[in-house]
Amino acid sequence: MRLDKFICQSTDYSKIEALALLNAQAVVVNGEFIKNGATQVHENNTITLHGEVLTPRACRYIMLHKPAGTICSNVDEHYPSVFNHLQIEYPNDLHVVGRLDADTTGLVLITDDGRWSYGITHPDKHCPKVYRVGLSRPLADDVAAKFTAGIALQGETQLTLPASLTIISPQEVLLTITQGKFHQVKRMFAAVGNRVITLHRESIGQLQLDIPEGQWRYLTVEEIQSLR
Repeated sequence: MRLDKFICQSTDYSKIEALALLNAQAVVVNGEFIKNGATQVHENNTITLHGEVLTPRACRYIMLHKPAGTICSNVDEHYPSVFNHLQIEYPNDLHVVGRLDADTTGLVLITDDGRWSYGITHPDKHCPKVYRVGLSRPLADDVAAKFTAGIALQGETQLTLPASLTIISPQEVLLTITQGKFHQVKRMFAAVGNRVITLHRESIGQLQLDIPEGQWRYLTVEEIQSLR
């Protein structure tokens, strides 16, 4: 974790205030004054502020059912932020794990544990995400085989990783992918001559969305561990 973020997660100071404390040489890491907020620190480091040992707040792990017309950002922009649905302290410490487009609904994970979120989002970790997809026209018979082999997306030099399709109806499918490229699901169907009309994320790893739209809850210890 960055040192400035560590200070913020151990105190009520903002990032600007944390940087000012660093510049004033109020922070010591393993017996050494550190002024660079980007310095990486770890669990086994001893970090003090004005001589007091800092201990970060416990990490939080949240499931949220994202409504359409919201964005996966900490602040409102053209659309309102999903964070408006959270009633929680220190929201600026949190980040969304794998963003969804404004018009996409479904399962969103929110945390302040960067190592945990990396394990979910990085394609090398092969964490499956399942999307329910509504299409503008019936699905061609060869699409499932094409998705399994990998799709060439416009502007990309490599094929997508193998994905699987479960057909619900001619114009509704479940798509399982282990990547999270920009607009990936929409671009995959566009590449085979179709268009996504509705998109809803149902699950990440073993975790299934189980709360009403606009609601949120903390994950259980078992759920957190299942995504490590």
